Parts: sequence; C-alpha cells; structure tokens
Amino acid sequence: MKYIRYALLALVLLFSVTLALANRAPVTLALWPDTVTAFLGFGYSATLPLFAVVVGAIGLGLVLGLIWEWVREHNHRAEAARLRREVTALRETHPAPMQAAKPSQPRDQVLAILDEADTPR
Repeated sequence: MKYIRYALLALVLLFSVTLALANRAPVTLALWPDTVTAFLGFGYSATLPLFAVVVGAIGLGLVLGLIWEWVREHNHRAEAARLRREVTALRETHPAPMQAAKPSQPRDQVLAILDEADTPR
C-alpha cells in the first residue's frame, strides 16, 4: 500500500511540474482597474508566472475554507467540551458500581450449573 501511495504522489508531482512548466508566462495582477488607479492616483500591481497565480489562489481558497469551517464549528466544539466536563463531574460524584470479579479461566458449563444450584434463592 505504501508503494501505491508513493506512486500516486509521484504522478501528482509530475502533473504539477508539467502544469507549471506549460504555464510559466508572466501575467500582471492589479489591485484595481486602470481607470480606478488613474482616478485615485495610486494602485498596486505585480507580475507573476501564471502557475504561481493559480497555485496561490488554490492555497488561499483552502486556507480561507479551513478558517471558515473552524469558526462555523465553534458551537459544536463548545458543546462537546461542556458535555465532557459534565460527564467528568458526574463520574466524580457517582462512582461506578463494583463489577463482579470474572474468573481468570473459562469455566466449564457443568460446573457453572452446579454453582448456580448451590446458591440459595
């Protein structure tokens, strides 16, 4: 299974390198359109290879999605923590009853029946 995983990772790496080499033409990213930049008098632009823009956009999307989910699931984590504290408090105030000691070796069915017959009812 380990070799299959490494082979799959090698294929993904090969595909990524091929994609990066095929899309290395520079593109210019601007903060605002040219008309807004002329009106405001300032603007920001950067020239990057196309694959860097694509990989950066995917990475930014993953990070923002992870943060969004972490914030969205806050209520669930808070409820789970509250329930853990409640269970711990209940275990401290009400200890579990003693369990009957189990025999160390498996018992014969006939002996178990005889033991049950000997116990008074």
